[in-house]
Amino acid sequence: MQATEGSKLIYSLEDYDSVYEEMQELIVDHWEEIAVNKDKIKLNPDWEFYRKVADEGYLGVYTVRSDSKLVGYFIVVAIANPHYKDHIFATNDILFLRKEYRKGLTGVKLLKFAEQDLKTKGISVIVINTKVHIPFDKVLERLKYNLTERVYSKYIGD
Repeated sequence: MQATEGSKLIYSLEDYDSVYEEMQELIVDHWEEIAVNKDKIKLNPDWEFYRKVADEGYLGVYTVRSDSKLVGYFIVVAIANPHYKDHIFATNDILFLRKEYRKGLTGVKLLKFAEQDLKTKGISVIVINTKVHIPFDKVLERLKYNLTERVYSKYIGD
């Protein structure tokens, strides 16, 4: 999908390899802000997994840039759903926007850009998970997303 420009912000679907290096800094900021159990679970992305999923055509890397600098991303994995084999679900893996870009419509525009592109690819459903301690429910509700599940987790490692 073509990049769209809005007041110096550029929204794009990018190739994983072209954005991989730039994501290194943002993902640390992202983890610092939202991760739970940080004392037990350290940030250690499996970059080869992402490359493999990208090579297989299942990874969507949607970005927003300001003056060519990466300021946010919405990354989804799109696969057929085993419960609904006639539909492809795009499930977000990570969604992050630098704090200084959260005022206004930057996040809304990023999600709308991704939605438009995913629809052209035959995606039926977009699933977005959020952290309870950093909600952005109002944004998702404004975009007509529905609360459909609750997820609980428990650390049981050593």
